[in-house]
Amino acid sequence: VIKPAEDAPLAPLALARLAQEAGIPGGVINVVTGFGSEAGAAIPNHPGIRRVGFTGSPATGSTVMEACARNLIPLHLELGGKSPQVIFPDADLSVAAPAIATGITLNTGQICAAGSRVVVHRSVHQEMVERLAAAMQEVTVGPWHQKVNMGPLINGRQHERVMGYIEAGRAGGADLVLGGDAPSGGDFGDGFFVTPTLFDNVSPDMAIAQEEIFGPVLSVIPVDDEHEAVEVANGVEYGLVASVWTEDVGTAVRMSRALQAGQVGVNNALGAGVIGGPFGGYKNSGFGRTMGADAVLNWTQVKTVSMRGAVRPGN
Repeated sequence: VIKPAEDAPLAPLALARLAQEAGIPGGVINVVTGFGSEAGAAIPNHPGIRRVGFTGSPATGSTVMEACARNLIPLHLELGGKSPQVIFPDADLSVAAPAIATGITLNTGQICAAGSRVVVHRSVHQEMVERLAAAMQEVTVGPWHQKVNMGPLINGRQHERVMGYIEAGRAGGADLVLGGDAPSGGDFGDGFFVTPTLFDNVSPDMAIAQEEIFGPVLSVIPVDDEHEAVEVANGVEYGLVASVWTEDVGTAVRMSRALQAGQVGVNNALGAGVIGGPFGGYKNSGFGRTMGADAVLNWTQVKTVSMRGAVRPGN
């Protein structure tokens, strides 16, 4: 049973239609649309449900977990993220900057794995900011069009939330390098658009550096050494994805061990590009894994059978 987000039900419905056309029997894949407070809440309270997987916010995940606990239903949770992009002095910035810019503007930043914090060594800080600004300026914002790279946010509530974080960044003393606007009128109409936004000299304790924005807002945090980079990268409640940009394999291995994240990508902006690899988080990013063999085990109930004595071949 799939219960999609109420604002984005079309892809799961299309999947169900494709399954039907492929000959999968009716009732094997079921899509239930509606609001979480009604359709979603009914799932962990149904006696036929044997396991639940939830993707969403930590607050809603906690509510789902409480409902599952009342009915002793096991579950796994894939919740929010505040993924760091850790840039070392030997990183290839010509590759890192456009990749990070694409990662934060893909789906208008509405991806839990989006790298929204650039933790950069001070020796390459200024160059990295300049390259990020140049790459993000190349992103074309607008409605459906072949030349558009980034569309609107999902709804007015999310638009208001993202603009609120941008204002908080300004008020908190971060340097607004690029963006921060909400274009409207003309081709934009009444859509929920926001321009790619880049903040520099962000303090690690600012809201834009701590909380999941779920929009195209990138925060640059300069650091002096590897130890500080680890502290800043791990200094949030989330632990979903992290990326390390370096040409040194020793640095890559040390950082991969030190970073509190379910997936670590080396010279990979999304940090989760392994097909078939288990996907999931540490800390408030949830527990359990989707994809790969771990996902199969998540949805498998184990049974031990013990037989004593001779067993004859049978049907």
